[in-house]
Amino acid sequence: MTMSASASPAASVSLARAQRSLGDPEQLYPLWPPLTRGCPRTSTRQMSYPVDVDYDYARVPDGFLVGATGADTGRGLDRWAPLLPPLLVPTLGEGGTPLIDIGDGVLVKDESRNPTWSHKDRLNRCTVSAAVGVDAPGIVVASSGNHGASAAAYAARAGLRCVVLASAELPPAVGSFLTAYGAVVLPVPAEERWPLTERIVDHFGFHPVSNLTPFHPVSNLTPFHTGSAFGPEGYKTVAYEIAAEVGVPGAVFVPTGYGELLFGIGKGFAELHRLGLIDRVPPLYSCEPAEGGPLAAAVRLGVPATRVAVGRTDAYGIDCPVNSYRGVLALERSGGRALLVDDAALRRAQAELAGQGLWLELSAAAGLAGLRSLAEEVSGPVVCVATSSGFKDVGVGEHALHPVDPSWEAVRERLVAQGIEAV
Repeated sequence: MTMSASASPAASVSLARAQRSLGDPEQLYPLWPPLTRGCPRTSTRQMSYPVDVDYDYARVPDGFLVGATGADTGRGLDRWAPLLPPLLVPTLGEGGTPLIDIGDGVLVKDESRNPTWSHKDRLNRCTVSAAVGVDAPGIVVASSGNHGASAAAYAARAGLRCVVLASAELPPAVGSFLTAYGAVVLPVPAEERWPLTERIVDHFGFHPVSNLTPFHPVSNLTPFHTGSAFGPEGYKTVAYEIAAEVGVPGAVFVPTGYGELLFGIGKGFAELHRLGLIDRVPPLYSCEPAEGGPLAAAVRLGVPATRVAVGRTDAYGIDCPVNSYRGVLALERSGGRALLVDDAALRRAQAELAGQGLWLELSAAAGLAGLRSLAEEVSGPVVCVATSSGFKDVGVGEHALHPVDPSWEAVRERLVAQGIEAV
C-alpha cells in the first residue's frame, strides 16, 4: 500500500492515527488500509460492527472552530483537515453549504448546494481518498442515487474508474447524471448489488466506497450495514459548520437511511465538546420512512441493529431494510430520538420547503417532516438537514408543460383561476 500525501495540501495536516472498533473501543487497527468489512474481531454471525477513525486530539490546533488551523485550508472540507482522514483527492468545492432561516427558529442546512447536489459529496471526498491511499485502480459503489453520482464525480476527479451497481428502478435523470462522469452503470436486482460489489473488489482490485458487509444468505455474517470507516468522517463537517455559524442548536433533525450521516453529525458535535469548543452536544433526531425504519425498530427492541420489511415509499434515498450500529450510538450519545414519517408528511414538508424557495428531494425533506411531527416544542434554533436536490426525485421530468392560448383573455382567466388578484 502506498499513500501519496502530496495529492492534497490537506493530507499532511490530518491527525488521523488509527481505526477503532465501535463494537469494542479497546480494539485498534492501523489507519491504513481502511477496513471495508467492519471490525474483524468483534463482529459475529449475529452482528456486524463498524469501525471508526481515531485522531490525536491533543494536537488539534488552536482556533480549530474559527478556521485558524495553520493548514492551507481554503473553504469546505479542507478547512477541517486536522480532524479528517488524509484528503488525497482534490476538492470539488464540497461543504460550506448555507443555513437557511425559514422562520420560527427553524434553520435548513441545504446540502443540495454541494457539487453533485447532495450531502454524499462530503462522504466521497473521504472514501475516494481512501481508494487513492491504497493505490486502487478504481472504485465500486452500490447505489441508486446520490451516493453513486457523487462517487462517480470524485472518481473522475481522482482519475479512477468507477462502477455503479444501481437498481433497475434508477430514475432516468439520475442515470444520465451518473454516466456523465464516465461511470460504468449496471442496473441489477437489489439483492445482487452487494454480492457483485464483493466480486468486483476481489477480481479487479477496486476499492468499495459503499457497504461491503455481506448481504447474502451464504455469508458468514448477519447482514447489517458497516460501510466505510472513512466516509462518515466527512459528515462531521456538517456539525462543525453549524457550530461555527450558530453555536449549538436546540436539536438537529436528520434524514436517515443507514445512519451514517446521523452518526457523523453526532461525532462532529462530540469532538467539539471534547475539545472544549462547545458546551454540550445537541440531541439528534433520526427521521426515517414509516414504511420501514430499521433504526427506530432497533431502538425500540433495544438491539444494536435489525432488519425490517420495507413498504412502498417514494423516499427511495432512505428506504433501507437494515440499519447500522452507528445510528444507535448517535441517538444514545446525543440523547436523541428515532422518528418515523410517512410519505404524506414528507410531501407536506417538501411543499413547505418549496414555498421557501428550496427544491429538495422527497427523502431530503425528512428532517423537516420529523420536526413537524413532534407534538412537543423543541427549544430553538433547530436545524433540519436537507440532504439533496429535487432533481434526484422519482418522476422528475414527467410534468410536461403544454402550450396555452396566448390571448390576453385566456391568460387572464388562467391567472385568476390560480388565485392571482388584479391590482
